[in-house]
Amino acid sequence: MLKKRTHTLPEVNFSDDGPVRHLHLGTEWIQGSMYLDQPNALVHEYIQRMMAWLLFVEPDSVKDRQAMQLGLGAGSLTKFCHKELRMKTTAIELNPQVLVACRGWFKLPAENTRLQVVLADAAQEMQNPKWWGTVDALQVDLYDHEAAAPVLDSLPFYNHCRRMLTPEGCMTVNLFGRASSFARSVEKISAAFGKEAVWAFKPTREGNTVVLAQSTPSRPKREVLMARADIIEAKWGLPASKWVRVFKPLLS
Repeated sequence: MLKKRTHTLPEVNFSDDGPVRHLHLGTEWIQGSMYLDQPNALVHEYIQRMMAWLLFVEPDSVKDRQAMQLGLGAGSLTKFCHKELRMKTTAIELNPQVLVACRGWFKLPAENTRLQVVLADAAQEMQNPKWWGTVDALQVDLYDHEAAAPVLDSLPFYNHCRRMLTPEGCMTVNLFGRASSFARSVEKISAAFGKEAVWAFKPTREGNTVVLAQSTPSRPKREVLMARADIIEAKWGLPASKWVRVFKPLLS
């Protein structure tokens, strides 16, 4: 059981830096970004890497799958999964101001039959049985206004994440922050999913490390990954060939 958390929600604002708009939670820390002339594009390298689950599924099956984001941020992953991948997409966000900001400043579409934003504490909402076994792509990017460490990073939390996945499902998580520990986080993820199910990227220049965990471990051959990467690049413009070069299983 995850403990119920108490929250003091920070003020939400934004800043424009040339062609890019950034979301802030009352501090200088960037919580998400958008190109003003390409609102559905993924600005940051680590956000692009949160899409690495695409390497593990047949590209033609993507539109029939379900994505979920824990933490809306600037809505980048939610918009991309909904608009570009044409997936059924659900985001869980604690702060109502973030949702207002995403709709007003970051071009998040209104809800429809394929798009839903649930205003809730992810730690509580993910324990709702209606989500269990339904999510193909679970994207976890949960940081407070100080961005010091992931807000949810416990073994019970990662157990709940795994329970939400379909057999072919993957979780991708952004590990970042002054007070975070990559080794400790990976140990918990490995305990929940099994070491053989965990893959990790090298850190980005900014220090973000994206870790992927599979519901069902697999080891696609490099040529399969490269063939899928070529399709991902051609179809959705993501740098997937580079992912294959800087991405490896924990047990290799």
